Amino acid sequence: MSRTTSMRFPFPQQQRRAANYGQDRRPMFGGSRGRGGSGSSFKIRLLIALAIAAFAFISYVTKPGDLNEVTGEVEKVAMADEGDEIQLGLQAKPEMVSMHGGPSRNVAAQQQVQQVGWRLLEGLDRQLDEYNKAHPDANRHNPYEKAFQFTLLADPKTVNAFALPGGQVFITEALYRALETEGQLAGVLGHEIGHVISRHGNKQMARQGLFQGLAGAIGVLGGNQQSAQMAQMVSSAIFMKYGREAELESDDWGVKLTYQAGYDPRAMEGVMRILDEAAGGASPPEFLSTHPKPANRVAYIDAAIKKYFPDGVPDGLRQ
Repeated sequence: MSRTTSMRFPFPQQQRRAANYGQDRRPMFGGSRGRGGSGSSFKIRLLIALAIAAFAFISYVTKPGDLNEVTGEVEKVAMADEGDEIQLGLQAKPEMVSMHGGPSRNVAAQQQVQQVGWRLLEGLDRQLDEYNKAHPDANRHNPYEKAFQFTLLADPKTVNAFALPGGQVFITEALYRALETEGQLAGVLGHEIGHVISRHGNKQMARQGLFQGLAGAIGVLGGNQQSAQMAQMVSSAIFMKYGREAELESDDWGVKLTYQAGYDPRAMEGVMRILDEAAGGASPPEFLSTHPKPANRVAYIDAAIKKYFPDGVPDGLRQ
């Protein structure tokens, strides 16, 4: 339920050798000169590639870590100030809303999305309060709480939900209408809240510079367009891997938040079935996708439920 941006890395084409042998004035038996020139060219490309890769790597690893106020983990992010994340999300919101036909005109459905979203945030607050009570030295809190906004989009065809950095959460009417219970809606929104509080978009922006640098180094080393394309494929595959890991982490948050809000977390398994049916078996291989396959996510969600509820999910939860 997230977006990735494809990146291109153009490099100059390798110069073609002269096809007219009459233009080559080198001695017939002077091959060492040609080999030396080719070797020198490779050494130069190697040095440039190493410099690019080293700069990208050092820039990333020396980036100071920032404390995640929700999880307590120190993370490498592009924006250390949560206020910058919030402003970025607000700036991007109008375009995203416009791309999906504007806000839904279904007032009752819009209110339900907002009510369930706030119920999930209240559950997160309770979870953080419980942690702080058990750890008196901790001060975990949700810095995005007042910035969160939940919007039902009018798009009737795109089955999707997504979040922007800082707390802008969206679900399309196409997905909303496909859901069968309010618990499933809670699972979708809980997953998207997980993206925000885990700062996935912010962390991906920090990694993007590293991947661009490494891909650029591979392209320079190869010295031709094919090498540049291969570098792009490698970079994209790595970037997608991080995307899949973020999706599973957000599924874990979805399990916790749905329960804290009073919903049965097993409703998330139903969401995966709906997404699988919506894809119609046309999804690409998992290693070429930013999202794990819904069937695989069901197994992960089931494992998370067993982890948090080893004695079984309590009775009396909303479906």
